[in-house]
Amino acid sequence: MAATQSTAQSDVADTVEKLTDVDPAEAMRLVEDAGDFLLDSVFTVATALQLGALAATFAIASVAAKPLRRRLIGLVTRNVRGYRLKRFGAAVANLLMPILWLALLSALMAALSALAHDTTLLRVITTLVSAWIVIRLFSGLVPDTFWARAVAIAAWSLAALSIVGWLGPAIDLLDGIGFSIGEARLTLLLAIKGVVIGGVLLWAAFALSSLLQRRLEHAPHLTPSLRVLITQITRFTLLLFATLIALNTIGIDFTALAVFSGALGVGLGFGLQKVVSNFVSGIILLLDRSIEPGDVLEISGTYGRVTTLGARYTSVVTRDGTEYLIPNEQFITEQVVNWAYSDTRVRRRVPIGISYSSDMELARRLVVEACAETSRVIDNPKPVCHLVGFGDNAVDLEARFWIADPENGVINVTSDMLRAVWRKFHENGIEFPFPQRDVHLKQGGPVEIVMRKGQAPG
Repeated sequence: MAATQSTAQSDVADTVEKLTDVDPAEAMRLVEDAGDFLLDSVFTVATALQLGALAATFAIASVAAKPLRRRLIGLVTRNVRGYRLKRFGAAVANLLMPILWLALLSALMAALSALAHDTTLLRVITTLVSAWIVIRLFSGLVPDTFWARAVAIAAWSLAALSIVGWLGPAIDLLDGIGFSIGEARLTLLLAIKGVVIGGVLLWAAFALSSLLQRRLEHAPHLTPSLRVLITQITRFTLLLFATLIALNTIGIDFTALAVFSGALGVGLGFGLQKVVSNFVSGIILLLDRSIEPGDVLEISGTYGRVTTLGARYTSVVTRDGTEYLIPNEQFITEQVVNWAYSDTRVRRRVPIGISYSSDMELARRLVVEACAETSRVIDNPKPVCHLVGFGDNAVDLEARFWIADPENGVINVTSDMLRAVWRKFHENGIEFPFPQRDVHLKQGGPVEIVMRKGQAPG
């Protein structure tokens, strides 16, 4: 026990001796070199003058930029035509302060150089401001605000590190931070490269697929379903290649992924069952062309027009502007009424009742005339009116007419037709029936009538 304690104390003493084994003379030399650098390069009159010049020019540029920015934005709004030119003018207006600051710094640096003053700090700051202005102008071409800001910050950080000479040490530092997975080594530098390259490739994949989609929209020889199918397959292929290239950039061996293929298949079978089912259903819908963008359909009580066929869902917009995102699987497993699948013509059946005392043949003729006068009712097939039964209170008629534009609604055209029927019936003395009941009283006995307070007789 005593020997073990003695050994532990000896190890601790050796460790402390190694940590404190520093040459005092070497330490003093490093401290003196640092002090000499600060006195010779930082705490000098020239550096103080340059710092004061930087602060003064920054304040002047900030004050002068505010009224100039408002005036420039007004000129761009009134005189510039075109979205891209207006956007470029707005970007220049937002960068007016650094542009003025750069102009003041350039003029001041030229004056100090003519007087043989040190301008090292001014030169570095001028280069950084110039890089920032150029990067912000080019990043303004990116439509998304988040990605534009991310690109600007990343590019300016690299430029700043390169200007001050710290880019090489920063790369070495990031490359030294990492861990090993088998024979491969994953470093922070590789991870950053993979994220950047993957982001750029994914953005390019979406941009190319969107460009292809806009081009295909103007291709008259392609059906809407075929356009969507080509767009979806192209987008999926581009995204797959972008992901594979990004993974390959950070040094991931794809042969190692084969080990996890079985587990991945089980995960897809259970966890992503609905996602895969909707994706496959979308491909089936695009291939058999049973549903296309622009079709008017009804499913599960939802009536509307198909606006988008996606990889996972289909967008259906109703007449009141509500947009439903319906999973593609429902179009395969449920009953769907497609009002424009093989023929856009749709027949409407509208029940109408008249009183028994009215002229039935005249009423039928008036209903047909009302249908013919309705603007959206087509002439072929012709509208008709049939006698379909004798009800308790009315003679039951049924108007049947056809329309060729169900996407414009069916309730509104029915309403127009019924308004015309109402007008014609009143003009020609055709009565609409009211509910009637015949009450028969049994003979042979008195009828007792009871009156209660507050109630009228009858």
